[in-house]
Amino acid sequence: QVQLVESGGGLVQAGGSLRLSCSVSGSRFNIDVAGWYRQAPGKQREKVAHISSIGTTTYGDSVKGRFTISRDNAKNTVYLQMNSLKPEDTGVYYCNAGDLVLAGTDEYNYWGQGTQVTVSS
Repeated sequence: QVQLVESGGGLVQAGGSLRLSCSVSGSRFNIDVAGWYRQAPGKQREKVAHISSIGTTTYGDSVKGRFTISRDNAKNTVYLQMNSLKPEDTGVYYCNAGDLVLAGTDEYNYWGQGTQVTVSS
């Protein structure tokens, strides 16, 4: 059973930085493509970043220029470096990866459990 495990969340002041990590537990599954999503209380889940198999990255408009997604193939880990954090970045951040794209979506078949990011003003 493939399990994605996120880490690196926490409480940070506005303007600060955090780096989230997403790795695999319980399987030899290799993270080839991945996305980071976030969900704030009372809001819909929002896609914030994506990395393709060839390393092409895309970002949501709200995080462009502040967040960077990257992948370390040797460690089979995907990262989300978050700089210049704002209170509106607060939410639960989820890693999404897999070998299938779910029908009718651009989401993959595996999700992490989420990690809380809280940015204080």
